[in-house]
Amino acid sequence: MRLTTATGLHWFISLCLLFGCGFSQAATLKVGAEHPEKYLPLLTHKRVGLVVNQTSRVCQQHLVDYLIAQNVSVQAVFAPEHGFRGKLGAGEQVTDGLDPKTGLPVRSLYGKYKKPDRTMLNDIDVLIFDIQDVGARFYTFISTLHYVLEAAAEQRIPVIVLDRPNPNGRYVDGPLREEPFSSFVGLDPIPLLHGLTVGELALMIRGESWINQASELKLTVIPVTGYTKSMAYDLPVAPSPNLPNSTAIRLYPSLCLFEATVVSVGRGTDWPFQVIGHHQVKLGEFAFTPRPMPESAPNPKLEGQPLFGRDLRSSTMHGFDIELLYEVYHKFADAGSTFIDRPDFFDLLSGTDKLRKQLAQGLTPDAIRASWQSDLADFNARRQPYLRYP
Repeated sequence: MRLTTATGLHWFISLCLLFGCGFSQAATLKVGAEHPEKYLPLLTHKRVGLVVNQTSRVCQQHLVDYLIAQNVSVQAVFAPEHGFRGKLGAGEQVTDGLDPKTGLPVRSLYGKYKKPDRTMLNDIDVLIFDIQDVGARFYTFISTLHYVLEAAAEQRIPVIVLDRPNPNGRYVDGPLREEPFSSFVGLDPIPLLHGLTVGELALMIRGESWINQASELKLTVIPVTGYTKSMAYDLPVAPSPNLPNSTAIRLYPSLCLFEATVVSVGRGTDWPFQVIGHHQVKLGEFAFTPRPMPESAPNPKLEGQPLFGRDLRSSTMHGFDIELLYEVYHKFADAGSTFIDRPDFFDLLSGTDKLRKQLAQGLTPDAIRASWQSDLADFNARRQPYLRYP
């Protein structure tokens, strides 16, 4: 017998009282998934598809398990980069399969298809998107969001976004993605740090018609309550294998561009996105040696090489820190060594080729920052109608 919404809500409250809701740093903060009274009624007699990963939790339960316990007719899970359970490293292909715990089909959105096709959605009446983002344009979960919204609009399938805080939500910074540099690490014309939650971004994607047939999209955002953009938010579950803690998440926007260079950002260590180093150009006194780590870095850059660089775990870097990139770029230039060894990828991550050219021209960090301020002002004005949190 199907549980009523009231019964499901009573069960949910009892579970939270028993175990506690691990998300909330403050008793008043509740993520979208913690408001079943707002979305369970929308799922009655519906065949539901879930775009989720290991971060999609309701108190001490995964959203999939919670909805199944409420007799919601979950038909399939759609898995982004790193997979449904978040075990795969960056760039590793996600394959279709069955979830061993629930028996549900898992359909990959990070393999042959990044956008759900018609056959993948044939048995779906409504889609739920519930994935924790970190607020940087090149973090691919928001590209998955973009394609899910577009597929849903084209096939007239409603989408419910269960919103979560943006741990870098107080920052709007960096260059905007320019049209020639559209890719899966930058689908929408937003800054490197956009300051939006996934719910706000979904509203903006539809409102600005960044997807095909945007006007056809029926979108519901279940908001976070008790949340402001100025709040510090420590993620209760690591969003991906190489962002294991709040320090890595804070430094990620500044260090991700190093992925297109010869410098290690600590993949293959216990401190990914918290250290930098190189074996030939000495960047500091901190020593580390990348090693294979099956669930996070099977083949890390500079594997087995003793590296010298900087331990950034105690640094005060935040937002998008251009100074570190500028400093390291010129250390390599002074040594006569190549720093950016994948310029095309660097431009895709930057969303423009201007940043790479500005570094080559010797522009100061202040001059580089000044070059995108006008675009940021325009973006800030454009995003105002979609903001849902102070």
